[in-house]
Amino acid sequence: MFERPQSGERAILVHAGIAGAPETAEREEFVELACSAGAVIVGEIVSGRQRPDPRTFIGKGKLEELRQSVIANGAELVILAASLKPSQERNLEGDLKCRLIDRAGLILDIFALRARTSEGLLQVELAQLKHMSTRLVRGWTHLERQKGGIGLRGPGETQLESDRRMLNNRIRQLMSRLDEVDARRAMNRQNRVRAEVPTVALVGYTNAGKSTLFNALTDAGVYVKDQLFATLDPTFRQLELPDSREVVLADTVGFIRDLPHELIAAFRSTLQETCEADLILHIIDASDMHRWQRIRQVNAVLKQLDADKVPQIRVYNKIDKLDGGYRDAANRPGDGRSVRISSVTGEGLPALLQAIVMRLPRKEQQGVLHLLPAQGRQRAKLFAMGAVLREEACEDGGWNIELRMGERDLQRFLLQENLGNSFLEPVPASVAAIDN
Repeated sequence: MFERPQSGERAILVHAGIAGAPETAEREEFVELACSAGAVIVGEIVSGRQRPDPRTFIGKGKLEELRQSVIANGAELVILAASLKPSQERNLEGDLKCRLIDRAGLILDIFALRARTSEGLLQVELAQLKHMSTRLVRGWTHLERQKGGIGLRGPGETQLESDRRMLNNRIRQLMSRLDEVDARRAMNRQNRVRAEVPTVALVGYTNAGKSTLFNALTDAGVYVKDQLFATLDPTFRQLELPDSREVVLADTVGFIRDLPHELIAAFRSTLQETCEADLILHIIDASDMHRWQRIRQVNAVLKQLDADKVPQIRVYNKIDKLDGGYRDAANRPGDGRSVRISSVTGEGLPALLQAIVMRLPRKEQQGVLHLLPAQGRQRAKLFAMGAVLREEACEDGGWNIELRMGERDLQRFLLQENLGNSFLEPVPASVAAIDN
């Protein structure tokens, strides 16, 4: 009988693939994931099969090699780079006499380690419990060797059913609390819509530099570290664009290949900000030689979230790690669909802000504003905002200024400068026709 140890960080990694061994990039990413969870890697085994073994996934030969490696290295944990069925996990643990987790369990563990806010902790706990609900029997190995006979058949099943009931009750409690969080998020989104404040969401493969860019644009002070899933909890900050518009910038959780379904379900409310954003900044590590694979994987997750129709700017980050030729060709005038930047040095950030201005739609209002001679400051402010189309001097020393700007920005300007709507006159139809 095998009693599962509750701790231990000395780990052996099993790079298991189907239809061949995993590529080098996939193995390197898995090593990073294990290190992010705090594992001390004492061995690695590569396995490739045409189809998974129904009992242990990796087959008898690799299982024996893994068993010998566990004994030789004194490993306390085996981490397998694939999603296992509950029965496969149970069989492997019984054969190896060692605690085992699969790729989904590893990512869930990292999320539990990184979550800080109450919402993030609730979401991670929900994902873990849903993952655990199909593997509950593994925690009760001491009840698996029941003797037959009258009076000895019930306790194991009774205990499992009791635990399953407790687990389901806790899941319902978490879902209820997260529904309350969803309601608050929905209310905040409605308030932003009513205020006509656009939302710009940062998405990208984990460790692409989203949080570093977020800090560079907003001085938010979000935790940044060169590791996978350094930050999980969503952060929102206001950002003023060069055309004086204000937007809400949302930093979301990073994506990764084969993100567990439990996490996508649990973090759906957080990721809903991406679905309902007016614009997505897809952050890409330009120095990553596998960046095109990462782009496809992020777009696949966006499609799962029904966010693939949201306008997107590809932001190639970390160009400070590249040679000068690539950087010199960056950010030529275009349609604002891609920008090359360095969040660390600030290179390309003005071009990124201009691209956001270009890609964000806004309702505009056009009219003629009469300003008195003493209102030169308001005149200068309109020019600074880039709202002036033409200007005409008046006999009283004032100005008739024809302007075009966003409806919300115009109303805010008139309110801040104590100028009523009576100051603004519509543009004559003939002039408007010429402009259009």
